[in-house]
Amino acid sequence: MKKEIDYKSIRSFDDLLDIKYGKKGEPERDEWELEYESFKLGVIIYELRKKRKLTQQQLADKCGTTKSYISRIENDASDIRLSTLMRIVHRGLGAKLHLYVD
Repeated sequence: MKKEIDYKSIRSFDDLLDIKYGKKGEPERDEWELEYESFKLGVIIYELRKKRKLTQQQLADKCGTTKSYISRIENDASDIRLSTLMRIVHRGLGAKLHLYVD
């Protein structure tokens, strides 16, 4: 059964997420947050690639992977190993990768 959402009570994106997926720390919300981080990574790679005027094939060639793998990452359809991510960012995109843990 789908939840009815009182849109008038929503004041922020977090309010909407609380209603749809529960508060932070609840399993459904944690799963959404994890998937969102993966989605953001794909968007970041896509945006950097476009900014550098590279095709998926050119990026793949520069970092030793395949065009289809770059496409899957950009479209959030593939998990990515840290070593591969570092290669894409450093060799392929000429950028620096910074990781933070909260």
